[in-house]
Amino acid sequence: MAENVVKGPAGYFPSIEKKYGRPISEWQELVRSSPLTKHMELVAWLKAEHGLGHGHANALVAHTLAEGK
Repeated sequence: MAENVVKGPAGYFPSIEKKYGRPISEWQELVRSSPLTKHMELVAWLKAEHGLGHGHANALVAHTLAEGK
């Protein structure tokens, strides 16, 4: 039986929630409410202001920005 494995940026979400103690919806709201608009600016901001690792910040930003398209 095949397992439902989440691929892409959303594959990081369980570990992000576990490591940083906030639901993904809160992280996404932070990204959406930021005055920053460029992908790497948002990644750098999440890393500097919220202590996220690069991979986790990148996954959150990529997934959140893709939703708006």
